Amino acid sequence: MQDNDINDVSRRDFLQTGAAVAGVSGLALGGATPATAADDPKPESKKTLPTRPLGKTGVDVTILNQGTWQASGLDRILRFAYDQGIRYFDTAKSYGSEPGIKKWLQAMPEVRKNIFLVTKDSPHTPKQLIPMLDQRLAALGVDHVDLIFCHAMGDHNEPIDWPKSKEFKETIETIKKSGKAKFVGFSTHHARRAEYLQAAADGGFVDVIMLQYTPWLDKDAPLNRALDACWKKGIGLVSMKQVAGQFGEATKGGPLDEVFKKAPMLKEKGLTPYQALLHAIWTDERISTSCVSMRNTDQIRSNVDAARRFEPLKQAELHQLHEAVLAAGPTLCADCDGRCAVAAGTKARLGDLTRYLTYHEYHGDKHEARQNYAALTEAERDWRGADLAAAREACPSGLDFARLLPKADDLLS
Repeated sequence: MQDNDINDVSRRDFLQTGAAVAGVSGLALGGATPATAADDPKPESKKTLPTRPLGKTGVDVTILNQGTWQASGLDRILRFAYDQGIRYFDTAKSYGSEPGIKKWLQAMPEVRKNIFLVTKDSPHTPKQLIPMLDQRLAALGVDHVDLIFCHAMGDHNEPIDWPKSKEFKETIETIKKSGKAKFVGFSTHHARRAEYLQAAADGGFVDVIMLQYTPWLDKDAPLNRALDACWKKGIGLVSMKQVAGQFGEATKGGPLDEVFKKAPMLKEKGLTPYQALLHAIWTDERISTSCVSMRNTDQIRSNVDAARRFEPLKQAELHQLHEAVLAAGPTLCADCDGRCAVAAGTKARLGDLTRYLTYHEYHGDKHEARQNYAALTEAERDWRGADLAAAREACPSGLDFARLLPKADDLLS
């Protein structure tokens, strides 16, 4: 496949709506309404969601994909998501969901050929990914996955040039030649992810990148330029960590009332705020699919409905939604590049601290949140004495660090 041509007019108009919005890896929708017998999925379904090409891989993937986690109800969620037309399923060693997927595929072996299966691991050197892949296959009970990611690039102090290194290229070639994974890439929510993406574009051999993303990047932002570079090279792009915070609290008289006031396009289109956010993400043609940690059947139905009804949003609609999201009190900045800590004059990783709080409060990933918090050094956790007002002013999403950081310490320590 040739390098992708970019519709500079339509997308660059879209991208000029401003700075970033808060994000998390899941886009949890609605309340956890108890499921009924009528929710039970059928053994097989011919329904599928709209698809997009995944870069130059030659594979089309559903624009919505199911993020997974360790839970007693995972088997039912997997079956229901599949029944609703989702055909891309995301897992990782650290998520604890591989055994649940293994159980599902053993019970319904016909499913494997119809889904795009993705997992992740965290090698300290590129070559370590080769034996790690064998471990992931054993955990999943399959002989191959469609895609394996190096998990959370940057969080383990990987060199910026890793995505274009000779060792990573040779590792990818070895894995693909073995047939144990069709494609190889990396995920990242690191503050320097723009640099990792640019390195991947320079190297030209990474297949897919999954990244913390916001649909409100300024056209001249480093991350936006890196996304363009990857798109031109045919690297598949997957969005994650889209939104969380009070934006998800659907209480009467609460934040969502203000959201609807600031974004009248929601009622006009019959969309929930989260459905509109998905539409904003998919309006960026560079994004092939969005990873969403849907934890009950209501959330799956709502997001599936958004995918089936997707139409690109106009610039004015994007602006409305952006203003509404920022006003709703986000807890994580999807455009975090560390500028908040610099402005605050601190070595504390303010962006990571609020991200871990988001995992704990809005993902339900309390164990992972505490693990990540504990892995930080004392200096990286110690925000006291920092100019938090300056940090909030510098943050593209205007996070209220003075409110969020004490809460992070209280819940995660």
